[in-house]
Amino acid sequence: MKLSDALAMASQKLSEVGVPSPQADATWLLCHVLDTNRSDLLTRITFDQELTIEQLADFLAALARREKREPLQHITGTAAFRSLELNVGPGVFVPRPETEQVVQYAIDYLRQLPVPGKAIDLGTGSGAIAIAMATEVPQTKVYAVELSEAAFAYAAKNIEANAAMVELRLGAMQNVVSDLVGGLDVVISNPPYIPNSAIPKDPEVRNYDPELALYGGEDGLDVIRDISGIAAALLRSGGLLVLEHADGQSEAIRELLLNDGWLSVNAFQDATLRYRTITAIR
Repeated sequence: MKLSDALAMASQKLSEVGVPSPQADATWLLCHVLDTNRSDLLTRITFDQELTIEQLADFLAALARREKREPLQHITGTAAFRSLELNVGPGVFVPRPETEQVVQYAIDYLRQLPVPGKAIDLGTGSGAIAIAMATEVPQTKVYAVELSEAAFAYAAKNIEANAAMVELRLGAMQNVVSDLVGGLDVVISNPPYIPNSAIPKDPEVRNYDPELALYGGEDGLDVIRDISGIAAALLRSGGLLVLEHADGQSEAIRELLLNDGWLSVNAFQDATLRYRTITAIR
């Protein structure tokens, strides 16, 4: 089968089952099977190249998995995050593009400090946020905490693969950070914030992302309440808290943080003009 025909066929099949970006996903699957990039794939298509029998079998197998709405990142085993390529799979939350903007607030703050800063990522998952801070502001001492053993394993692998100076800790955040009280400049988290009753519509999220990384209690804010208290203890005076949250939660979180004594509490929009980030000063 010609590459162009395989791409067209896969795009059609993915479209029929409701995959939001069928053309892009078909392209990435084909790149994955051929172990190449998009530019090289387009060159091969231009020259009318074909899949071998083995490559076609691998492509059809990968396509069948995506038709069942298994996340593309689980099939390829990787996810892009800013300048990073991270290992992901079952048991770890797949980092999203909107989080790339959230971590920018922490990076900007760390860059303007007069001396090397200290930061922690609570609920690090794949390690995306922590590794981004450590590699983009390399003088920073970065800590990362993860409760899930499965996610911890991915984070450890990603930290090593990216040669990131991150100290990774396993356990409940309130139990593994006591030695850092009052000494941090930044606390950042992309916590579970979906209300327990708000089951996500997308099968990729509902069926594959770990529940521990998704659900935050009846109103979705239970973990954020915990983080507010923990972060207040961890940060020095003037330190920064950065939180990702769901669209529509900013006012409730802003009120929560103000009641807990945080200063300069501000909500920020993402690229789609939805309020998805809260920052506050200790």
